[in-house]
Amino acid sequence: MEVLLLGHPKSQATRKASRWFAERRIDVHERDLRKRPASPKELRRWADRLGAEALVDEASKPFQDGGLAYLALDDDGWLERLADDPRLLRLPLVRCGNVLAVGEDPEAWQAVADAAHDAG
Repeated sequence: MEVLLLGHPKSQATRKASRWFAERRIDVHERDLRKRPASPKELRRWADRLGAEALVDEASKPFQDGGLAYLALDDDGWLERLADDPRLLRLPLVRCGNVLAVGEDPEAWQAVADAAHDAG
């Protein structure tokens, strides 16, 4: 089973994840979210497991400039915002089957790698 890595090439965390998987010789299908944004259905998969707020990059410029720290949104509200503006996503989003990882998290990446080895 192939690992899906959603991010964009200018994201340092995305590049780090890509290198991390490449060093372990794990096939990764990378998708640039600037060219093909994540659908609300895709984002829902991560939100159902990790919570929508785990997907939000609170350090991003759009988050800070938009004053989103002061909003009290439920998961559906956050997912709508994230689908409308993918710059708010904490990157990368990594998936293999039902194993998911968000952001720069080598421990979670290892769980994804383990799932890829078990499936393959």
